[in-house]
Amino acid sequence: MSTDRPVVTVRFWAGARRAAGHAQEQLAAATVAEVLEQLTAREAMVAILASASYLVDGVAADPATVLTTGALVDVLPPFAGG
Repeated sequence: MSTDRPVVTVRFWAGARRAAGHAQEQLAAATVAEVLEQLTAREAMVAILASASYLVDGVAADPATVLTTGALVDVLPPFAGG
């Protein structure tokens, strides 16, 4: 993957994993917003991403969160139970 953007690993959990069709993938993105932009291009991901929360390297993140090469972005859909 040749790019000037950081390459990050995106992990999908629960319903996000089912929608993505796999557990993780690598994307080139400078912010969480750029990750979301790439993922929402896939119709199956739109509803999941609208209600998901995100972690970057284990810390709560929002779309403005800046990413660095090697960052781990977790996509966490709402979970039932407690």
